[in-house]
Amino acid sequence: MSSFITLSRLTFFLVICFFVWSSSVELSSARRDSHWKHTRAASASLYDKKFKSKRPSKPSIPKSPSLPPETPAPPSKGNNVSPYAVFNVLDFGAKGDGNTDDTKAFEAAWAAACKVGGSTIMVPSQFIFLVGSISFSGPYCQPNIVFQLEGTIIAPTSSKAWGSGLNQWLLFSKLKGITISGGGIIDGRGSVWWTDYSLNDLADNEMKLIVPIDQNPQHNTSQIPVSNNELNGKMPSLKPTALRFYGSFEATITGITIQNSPQCHLKLDNCVGVDIFNMSISSPSNSLNTDGIHLQNSKDVLIHSSNLACGDDCVSIQTGCSNIYIHNVNCGPGHGISIGGLGKDKTKACVSNITVRDTIMHNTLTGIRIKTWQGGSGSVQGLLFSNIQVSEVQLPIVIDQFYCDRSICKNQTSAVALSGITYERIRGTYTVKPVHFACSDSSPCTDVTLTAIELTPLQETYNLYEPFCWKTFGELSTPTVPPINCLQIGKPPGNRIQSDHDYC
Repeated sequence: MSSFITLSRLTFFLVICFFVWSSSVELSSARRDSHWKHTRAASASLYDKKFKSKRPSKPSIPKSPSLPPETPAPPSKGNNVSPYAVFNVLDFGAKGDGNTDDTKAFEAAWAAACKVGGSTIMVPSQFIFLVGSISFSGPYCQPNIVFQLEGTIIAPTSSKAWGSGLNQWLLFSKLKGITISGGGIIDGRGSVWWTDYSLNDLADNEMKLIVPIDQNPQHNTSQIPVSNNELNGKMPSLKPTALRFYGSFEATITGITIQNSPQCHLKLDNCVGVDIFNMSISSPSNSLNTDGIHLQNSKDVLIHSSNLACGDDCVSIQTGCSNIYIHNVNCGPGHGISIGGLGKDKTKACVSNITVRDTIMHNTLTGIRIKTWQGGSGSVQGLLFSNIQVSEVQLPIVIDQFYCDRSICKNQTSAVALSGITYERIRGTYTVKPVHFACSDSSPCTDVTLTAIELTPLQETYNLYEPFCWKTFGELSTPTVPPINCLQIGKPPGNRIQSDHDYC
């Protein structure tokens, strides 16, 4: 009996222990579940803060802008304007009929776009806009403005519009990331300037090397200018450049055509990081001093995939230029691609690291040319001219350190020092002289290298001449056609050490 009682007590005790243990497990599990849920919620919140905040928000779709009033005011500083805003010159009062002066409308459109980074000025197609001298200027404009030229901009031809003369017609000044693009035209309508002052224009020095076979002036009138007295010209003697960039960074010019400029078509002055491509320049071969692209005091410039036809240098590279790369350009008519004239009026000139390659030149005065004035100082170095095809070019390869665009120039001793010049794979036809190297007596040209030069004569209307060299030193890496035996191999005797006069 006593053993039965003992067994019953033991069983009761075990049942009580089991219920206590079960309650403890359930409580512990509930606590763990509560802690897991709290931890998961906290982790999700941290993820949202750390990662979702880094995701770019979806761009809001800008609402269609309502039509501006007839005379819209530029947006004020606090206006909520889309960074992709488009300012159409027609909305600012431009007529685009080719007769009404649209200068003020262009100025108003620029004032509006200037305040909005990444904005676009639209010059629409199928309109002709008469625009006077105008400045699209910074430095307080926002960056990356696009000037979308689809129509045609024409210059005034009345003398009244130009006063006593201006240096440029369309000026883009002190801007960052400016782009001019589109399929439109900038037409300088320069014929009135060319005929008015053709006798006053300076002649190209290399013309003296061109001797026609038939020297009867009645039969050779291509270089005889029209007399100003015969035309009663009234335009100012100071002729404007059509399109000028000054003090700008990371500019792009593409797609457009510049034609018939009174003087230079496109000028870069004090610019850095400019890309010029897929554009055209066009003016007649007898439009004197109408350079295609003129560079001065600019660096890191790329010019490619363009057609350049004008009455002077297709590309002119002046002092202060470095890191200029030109390729896949068609040049002609014109005077070729030139470095200089440098050192005029005893000035110091500095040019370095210039490459011209994969280029075609047709019916030009010169092909690739370096020209300096007597009396200058400074240096030109690090030039590469490679894979250039010339066709009916009068003087394909030229160095002229006695450049003079006047009837008489004074002989002077000092000169800009030329060194490190490489010509390779220059091939095609010439009509006067294949090579003309005229270097300074006091500062001979050094390190001039010729490789794979193949130039054959093409008898046209000019006397043909053999290659000419004076004070030119370097090496012939391969045989040349014709033989250029006048190049002196090695260094000049008593090769002088560069002085402060030469350094840039």
